[in-house]
Amino acid sequence: MFDKLFVLSQYLTPQLGISRLAGRLADNDRNPALKNRVIKWFIGRYGVDMSEAAEPDPEAYPTFNAFFTRELKPGLRPIAEGEKTLVSPVDGAISQLGQVTGDRVFQAKGQTFSLSELLGGDEATTEPFAGGEFSTIYLAPKDYHRIHMPVAGTLREMIHIPGKLFSVNPVTAENVPNLFARNERVVCLFDTEAGPLAMVLVGAMIVGSVETRWAGVVVPTSQGVKATRYEGDDARQFAKGEEMGRFRLGSTVILVMPKGSVTWNSDQVAGKTVRMGEAFGTLS
Repeated sequence: MFDKLFVLSQYLTPQLGISRLAGRLADNDRNPALKNRVIKWFIGRYGVDMSEAAEPDPEAYPTFNAFFTRELKPGLRPIAEGEKTLVSPVDGAISQLGQVTGDRVFQAKGQTFSLSELLGGDEATTEPFAGGEFSTIYLAPKDYHRIHMPVAGTLREMIHIPGKLFSVNPVTAENVPNLFARNERVVCLFDTEAGPLAMVLVGAMIVGSVETRWAGVVVPTSQGVKATRYEGDDARQFAKGEEMGRFRLGSTVILVMPKGSVTWNSDQVAGKTVRMGEAFGTLS
């Protein structure tokens, strides 16, 4: 009953307005005492391990968002070596991984979502990934929220797609149809030695914004789909393990690659906790 009420409340809530307000509050640096109380409450409520943070003192962060996107201690997440090794881009838990079936990607408990809708609806964008390989990783509130490259790649396009802002936790994933293709998201398309790679940064309820290294903060919007291509000097190259973005409050990352381009490691299964940089798959 609680799960149903939780999901129903999200349909009735003004998602965009609440998320914008949360984003402004999370960036507010005018009330340090309140900021410190909120951060300490958050650490206790969600079990954040501050011993991993480069700055372990909660009061040293100027804003809640600075705390939430905190840097880890150097060397704490070593990047698995090997030219053919694909690594986890984030700390989190695997929601699902496997193969795209037609245009459908498995979500949870009989729920699926549309790959073409996820990537913005353009046939030319979707075609290379038809029948491809996908993995969905959920970032809980306690997790490290910077996003890193799973393989070396060259940025060629970013697609910002407006949408809803449902929570993306397991309860919602099991009960909201087409969840990840409904929520606001930023699709980042890269060229890699194994073929194209789509990294989809999915927004969620109370997510203040998504931030990328090349475009800065990409805020929730009610405008239409916006695609930006990066060519020539703008086609930025990233090394495996390099930071490419961050969530300013948490969400989900979905990786999509062409059919047969990657084999997910046998120990990477739905429900497993992963850490950024660990071996996640083998490129073909």
